[in-house]
Amino acid sequence: MSLSLIIKWGGQEYTITSLSEEDTVLDLKQSLKGLTGVLPERQKLLGLKMKGKPADDDVKLGALKLKPNTKIMMMGTREESLEDVLGPPPDNDDVVNDFDIEEEVVEVENREENLLKISRRVKEYKVEILNPPREGKKLLVLDVDYTLFDHRSCAETGVELMRPYLHEFLTSAYEDYDIVIWSATNMKWIEAKMKELGVSTNANYKITFMLDSAAMITVHTPRRGLIDVKPLGVIWGKFSEYYSKKNTIMFDDIGRNFLMNPQNGLKIRPFMKAHLNRDKDKELLKLTQYLKEIAKLDDFLELNHKHWESFPGRFGLLCYETPRLLHQILVTTYLHLWCI
Repeated sequence: MSLSLIIKWGGQEYTITSLSEEDTVLDLKQSLKGLTGVLPERQKLLGLKMKGKPADDDVKLGALKLKPNTKIMMMGTREESLEDVLGPPPDNDDVVNDFDIEEEVVEVENREENLLKISRRVKEYKVEILNPPREGKKLLVLDVDYTLFDHRSCAETGVELMRPYLHEFLTSAYEDYDIVIWSATNMKWIEAKMKELGVSTNANYKITFMLDSAAMITVHTPRRGLIDVKPLGVIWGKFSEYYSKKNTIMFDDIGRNFLMNPQNGLKIRPFMKAHLNRDKDKELLKLTQYLKEIAKLDDFLELNHKHWESFPGRFGLLCYETPRLLHQILVTTYLHLWCI
């Protein structure tokens, strides 16, 4: 059963109708983050109580017995300037405490409640297309923080925190892939970062569209509790004529973001301490070649991205190309013998 809630914050009222009784308090906070820019950990929702105490994030909204159009007061502040994007963020142990998703994926990937959340995102999340999808191109989905950009270190400009070879990588990838940016932050800050890095204005490649935290869903895992993930099904549902499991790859430094689509995720090494590692980091340079090689394949589901570094062209495509190579060898040998 769907809920209708009215959230009061900053002198304004926000109506939320996209949640159901099966969604949690954290799902509500994620929705509010998309509307207000206030991070869930900075939100305090007055009036949401369970047995006389503030409701925990994992409490289902249905358990709170909320009446239609219940008004809830939210307290919390959001980032107010680009300095918060370029400066050091609050301590975040996501990278340190990331876990191997294999033990959890069977439990959540096909769970009906998670698929329903994806369906709601497909229906309700609005995508602003910056450049039209191109027929015949594969899809590359990229995280931002620690994947393309060191967002913890301090710097005067975003360029100082940019991962080495970023523009070369995107220029090469654009030849075979439509490029989508997906970050677990507010769209305002994604746009600011892409502009600061020169990604949104580069003449050598184009970004098809960008997704923010509001496109993510919250799933419950038996061992880890509630976590936020980036379900590629949102993209596949909205652009089914262009993209699917067979032609999509996603780079992220947080492995659990792939929980709903593990076969399509490649966990990239996080780019941190930019001032110390800028001259040593070659991750995007190596991944440029990997993307170029696998672009020759018709089906990415044959791949195991966990072992991408052992997939250079001289080995990785050998099995795939063997039938064609043998045919060429036999034809060449036959023609040679016939001429003799």
